[in-house]
Amino acid sequence: MAKRFRLGLIINPFAGLGGSVGLKGSDQLAEQALALGATPMAGARARVCLEQLLPLQQQVEILTVAAEMGEALAAELGFQYQVCYTPTQHPTQALDTEHAAELIAAAGVDLLLFAGGDGTARNVCSVVADRTTVLGIPAGCKIHSGVYAISPLAAGKLLSKLVAGELVSQQEAAVMDIDEVAFRQGVVKARRYGEMRIPAELRYVQSVKMAGKESAELVLDDLAAYVASQLEDNVRYVMGSGSTVAAVMAELGLENTLLGVDVVENGQLLAQDVTASELLDWVKDYPSKLVITLIGGQGHVFGRGNQQLSPAVIRAVGRDNIILLATKTKLQQLDGRPLLADTGDVALDRELQGLISVLTGYNDYVIYRLGYEDEH
Repeated sequence: MAKRFRLGLIINPFAGLGGSVGLKGSDQLAEQALALGATPMAGARARVCLEQLLPLQQQVEILTVAAEMGEALAAELGFQYQVCYTPTQHPTQALDTEHAAELIAAAGVDLLLFAGGDGTARNVCSVVADRTTVLGIPAGCKIHSGVYAISPLAAGKLLSKLVAGELVSQQEAAVMDIDEVAFRQGVVKARRYGEMRIPAELRYVQSVKMAGKESAELVLDDLAAYVASQLEDNVRYVMGSGSTVAAVMAELGLENTLLGVDVVENGQLLAQDVTASELLDWVKDYPSKLVITLIGGQGHVFGRGNQQLSPAVIRAVGRDNIILLATKTKLQQLDGRPLLADTGDVALDRELQGLISVLTGYNDYVIYRLGYEDEH
């Protein structure tokens, strides 16, 4: 059986309370809004979203927060869930959202879903940043941030596509918030607090047509140029085999082992055509990232022609430090089949499973499923 989609869920139960009672916001005003007769709506809006997932319920596991911050709704709708954080005060505070987001992200989720407003987005961004893909259910008085779906229903439909394994692009979106004190005085002062990674609506690889050798070469040039521009100082980059990674090495002006694995740091070639044991010595206890591509038609990421990337090496680098490159044409050739990991370590193959970002062009990513599949 395929691994369940791990969905983080945080509901800010007091998001939007101030709007209905004329407070023009809810930050630090939950008790006052409730005293004025405000009715919490964030849970109801989260319900609209999650109800879209009911047909796929057996494919989803929810990691959430105790009581009204997620647990109550997950239990009521019959999802499998686990509680990662329990607030110690009521009403819950911004710190509760931050603690919950930190713990849920650390536990590992395919997507972190949260219901709230711009204040909630700020709280999540402050601890999660780009560690995981997020999506907001609009439930606050202020929705200036680009991390929110256009409606709870839209959020649910987009999430359903992800759970069903459809290919959805992702993009960076701004987290914005306004000064509520100034806003209550009629002055709108918006400020950017960062960016988070979100699934982009209705952008599917199937609709992208890229035929012809010349077009593919241009895309490969874009991929190589972008990877080269993003290399960090004092990080060891393990450069996997294949022509896609070779294009990156060419962009860097370095010799490349087409069917082997090289190590690069600070623009210099440290080692060529390394063995698994040599590679482990290079990356163990040192900041490292892995640049790798997939085998066209098959979809194998590990275990086909790159056995130098042993289970020990992959674990030392870490899943979050894998930079996976592929043109959209290569992904189209899979016809919806998942990417495959055959590392020789079944436990690791299963640990690697889940949605993964694939760099498909110049700062152009899509989300694709990397899965250990028992389909035969």
